Amino acid sequence: MTATIENPKSVFLLGAGLDVLHHESTEWLETIAFWKDEMRFFDKLLHLSDPLVSDLKTQREMLESLERIQGLILDQLEKEVTEHEKYLAKLERNKDGADWDYREKHRRLKEEMEALDTDFKDFKKVVFSYVKSL
Repeated sequence: MTATIENPKSVFLLGAGLDVLHHESTEWLETIAFWKDEMRFFDKLLHLSDPLVSDLKTQREMLESLERIQGLILDQLEKEVTEHEKYLAKLERNKDGADWDYREKHRRLKEEMEALDTDFKDFKKVVFSYVKSL
């Protein structure tokens, strides 16, 4: 049986003050904006020249499809983080509201950001490999 080891940074941050979680959410929004810029760059890069070999054309179409999917995921994640921030503002105004829901949502968003970061790095490796093959 494999035991899951939690990231100590995640455990620590979830117990931190709401201002620390707000700062992390703000960093996520900046990261998402950066990823979107990178996606626009990759789009331009993929369209610089036409692939000569049919395999390259197929690979390029796959990359473009993946890029569209990644874009949709980024848009959705950006929307969720923005809503998460609005919920924090509501919590701050009420002061008497329980913040457990906020912290649980923050944990899930953190996991999504970490997974997307890994996926995005893999995507970039594929794009770089494709461009090298041209």
